[in-house]
Amino acid sequence: MRRFESLGEIDEGLYSRQLYVLGHKAMRRLAKTAVLVSGMKGLGVEIAKNIILAGVKSVTVHDPGNTQWSDLSSQFFLSESDVGRNRAVVSQQHLAELNSYVPVTAYTKELSESFLAAFQVVVLSNSPLEEQLRISDICHGRSIRFVLADTKGLAGQLFCDFGENFVVDEPSEAEPVCAYVQHVSQGMPGVVTCRDGQGHGHGFADGDFVTFSDVEGMSQLNGCKPRAIRVLDEFTLEIGDTGSFAPYQRGGVITQVKVPQLHSYEPLRASLAKPKIKAMDDRGHSLHLAFRALHTFTAEMGRLPRPRVQADAERLLELARGLTTHQELLDERLVRTFAHVSAGELSPMAALLGGLAAQEVLKAASGKFLPLAQWLYFDALECLPEEGTTLLTEESCAPRGSRYDGQIAVFGADFQERLGRQKYFVVGAGAIGCELLKNFAMIGLAAGKGGSITVTDMDTIERSNLSRQLLFRLRDVGKLKSETAAAAVRRMNPTTRVTAQPHHVGPDTETLYRDDFFMALDGVTNALDSMKSRAYVDSLCIRYLKPLLDSGTEGTKGHVQVVVPHLTQPFGSPLDLTESAVPLCTLRHFPSTIEHTLQWARDEFDGLFKVPAENVNKFLEDPTFLEVQRMTQDLEWVRSSLQEKPCSWQDCVRWARQRWETLYRHTILNLLHAFPPGHETSPGVPFWAGPKRCPQPLEFDCDNSTHMEYIMAAARLFAQTHRLQVPRDRAAARETLRAMAVPPFQLEVGVRIPVTEEEMEEVPAGVDEEQLAALRQELAECRQALLEGGYGSTHLMEPIHFEKDDDSNGHVDFIMAASNLRAANYGIAPADWHTSKRVAGRIVPAIATTTAAVAGLACLELYKLVWGHQNLSSYCNSFLQLAEPLLARFHPLSPLATYKYGQETWSCWHRIEVPGIGAHGEELTLQELLDQL
Repeated sequence: MRRFESLGEIDEGLYSRQLYVLGHKAMRRLAKTAVLVSGMKGLGVEIAKNIILAGVKSVTVHDPGNTQWSDLSSQFFLSESDVGRNRAVVSQQHLAELNSYVPVTAYTKELSESFLAAFQVVVLSNSPLEEQLRISDICHGRSIRFVLADTKGLAGQLFCDFGENFVVDEPSEAEPVCAYVQHVSQGMPGVVTCRDGQGHGHGFADGDFVTFSDVEGMSQLNGCKPRAIRVLDEFTLEIGDTGSFAPYQRGGVITQVKVPQLHSYEPLRASLAKPKIKAMDDRGHSLHLAFRALHTFTAEMGRLPRPRVQADAERLLELARGLTTHQELLDERLVRTFAHVSAGELSPMAALLGGLAAQEVLKAASGKFLPLAQWLYFDALECLPEEGTTLLTEESCAPRGSRYDGQIAVFGADFQERLGRQKYFVVGAGAIGCELLKNFAMIGLAAGKGGSITVTDMDTIERSNLSRQLLFRLRDVGKLKSETAAAAVRRMNPTTRVTAQPHHVGPDTETLYRDDFFMALDGVTNALDSMKSRAYVDSLCIRYLKPLLDSGTEGTKGHVQVVVPHLTQPFGSPLDLTESAVPLCTLRHFPSTIEHTLQWARDEFDGLFKVPAENVNKFLEDPTFLEVQRMTQDLEWVRSSLQEKPCSWQDCVRWARQRWETLYRHTILNLLHAFPPGHETSPGVPFWAGPKRCPQPLEFDCDNSTHMEYIMAAARLFAQTHRLQVPRDRAAARETLRAMAVPPFQLEVGVRIPVTEEEMEEVPAGVDEEQLAALRQELAECRQALLEGGYGSTHLMEPIHFEKDDDSNGHVDFIMAASNLRAANYGIAPADWHTSKRVAGRIVPAIATTTAAVAGLACLELYKLVWGHQNLSSYCNSFLQLAEPLLARFHPLSPLATYKYGQETWSCWHRIEVPGIGAHGEELTLQELLDQL
């Protein structure tokens, strides 16, 4: 059953992960937006790539210039054979392959006002100031969204002008804040006392808008128009006039409502002199002046400052001084260093700024998330050699006629050779892995003698990968990710020495990745989405004293952590890696959110259609499968499988109807018998309060669409587990249901319902020898009956493994119906098909912009590792949130001291190294080992 009729042109199979970031409304707006990207060097092609993958209406790439050698260090769609050819024309051929829904055209002439009028968003990169001002004036006057991006060596700038009346529909990516109401006062203003589900503060902020539901007594609040709040403290807030409302009695949920925001932007010409700069520190002002001075220098000299030429650096500084009357705010050392590296073209910088700029383009097109206001500056000058180590000179940074000239201009030729000798292990070839490998190919990692990259990934390419995994195309679906990615980066840089392997990295592959493999490495990069796997790779890096670059994304959020032996803390502690789990008692008896009911439905799916079939199969193959401590409960599913084996579609429908009655009526009646609506835990303290919602039993109705959807989905899956080929006839199902007489339900009086985690975990009492013998006999009889009843070696049951990406299999249909029925029991708003799929499938939202930016940040840390930086302050861990936008960088922490022995403080990095042979060349004796220690 399809659930995406309303999506129109959106291809959910392709954009599924991105839809969970942007939503349907924003995606439809993207599909109506034509974008121009001017400048097809490394930064421009990154921006174009990201917005094409995102699914805009069309992209026109513009560049009047021809390919130069220095372009190849960051432009991944250009090759040596393209030198001298137009950058836009060559890039268009490759960009067009990324997304068949997005037409890509090349344009090489001047950008006239009439030509610009065809676009809703215009992006400039690698253009002179006069051109920037001209285009900006045209765009501002015509209400065309304008984005300016540039990188020069290890520094970058970003500017946005979305016009004077730009509406942001959804400023934040975060889910709306909600809390449970404990009291609402009558008055002007009314004061709400509330807490979250864990008893903590409400989490609202001043100026938020809220509405209410499920309030008893003061019912005027339920469904009210959004009200602005003022926070008093972590548990109380004001909501305006409630003086005329009825007195509050009990219950209620207060929920944040996201309201549109109106933003106004100044054009580039006005913003140059009085910039609004978003920066992590006061370096943004100096970088703003440095970029402005660079335009003047280029116009004056006809070129960029030459790498490490002091006269050029002093001239740039002089020009920067002339742009400000506040000389004390100008960081002169920063400007000189900027001049030394400004001729450079670096792939990691293009990836980072390309991700940031592309996300601003998507904001301009969709009205989703908070745009930049208006300037952002970034530098990574700490990637240069640490003071007192390597001296870079004009000669060492001069061009060589090499594809790495753009990088040599920043780091020198010797460093380029060092990059080529690196041996790196890339664990994972998904979205982040693809971006890392692309950057590795561009910077020349492992492209020289002795270098190597090993990439491993056991997964195959799926169609949903294509919207964010750069190295894959539609023709690659079904192929191994690692092999396809390795072949793609070899095409980008034929000298890259990369080997692909189809393995995951875990305890069971230690024989593949042995001591000799890890000891030969220079470093490891994690590109995994499993916290457990990432922690395991980190443990290997600790064991073998290897640096680790760990990266991760979720929607528009991303992080990079660098781990350096002896210098930083490792990847994470066990507490950091513990995934929060919903208490079992909450799922069984006290759900309060749709996430609770969806998790319950997901467990129900496995409990009905996967686990019983697996157990029956094992039991039929091996009578000793049942363990003594589990024999009683295991006997129940053997009995039920024997009794419930269907022979027709009607049998499957009857089974589904009985299951419906048990779950949504009988179980609820039992719970209410144990804990009636007025039940109190102590005098005056109601049991059903706060997050505990008092449930109501449902009455089955054939004309209720959700009821019938459950019956159809459950009956279909039940038939499948029993390998029964039946027509899934809805009309026949209705006839069967109307003919059914559901037996009257009897309350299980006296049955104790466990409502705490401790009660849930109680272990049933064991059985004595006499009971054990009787059980074994009954099990033998059950097994024989199963075999005689049609089950056998060629007619085993079919376990159904939940598959989220096949919309036709009915799995998500069952989850959604089962969850929404339980939500109806507890008065929780239902979820649509899309939300049900995300939660039940545990799908991590993903978008190409975040992935590109995170990979760029990781590769900036790689530069430092290759240099061998020894100062903790040289390294940066990073966190970014492109929805705001926010980019936070902070120094790693020093290793924690594990213990102290004698005068030595030990951490996880410390070792005692003992030679493997004795004084005469033979193996060590025990005494010799003790002597060494």
